[in-house]
Amino acid sequence: MTIEINFNSEKAYYMQIRNQVITQIAYGQLKKGESLPSVRQLAEEIGINMHTVNKAYSLLRQEGYVKIDRRRGAMVDIEYDQKADLQEVSEDLDLLVAKARCKGISKDELHRMVDEHYAKGD
Repeated sequence: MTIEINFNSEKAYYMQIRNQVITQIAYGQLKKGESLPSVRQLAEEIGINMHTVNKAYSLLRQEGYVKIDRRRGAMVDIEYDQKADLQEVSEDLDLLVAKARCKGISKDELHRMVDEHYAKGD
């Protein structure tokens, strides 16, 4: 697992970690059952506070992407709840569409972008 923090980004470090882990799961770079680095190990590796990594891992657990075991640490284990998952993605999509509209991105351009990003996982 490779995590790169953009220290110049306005996005919180824990969210950068969360987003990169989700992306790596989605594109098959992290697989079900695979262990994530320990909180201490990842914090040292990327040069941030352990509490920040712990916050990212806790969020990933709450969102159903990882399981955390006291002895074995964090590991990929995605939980599915079709109805709740569709609702969550729909809400995220509402905001994404709103942002695109505010920025003058056309529906066709947004569709093209979604198709391109979705194809990355194939």
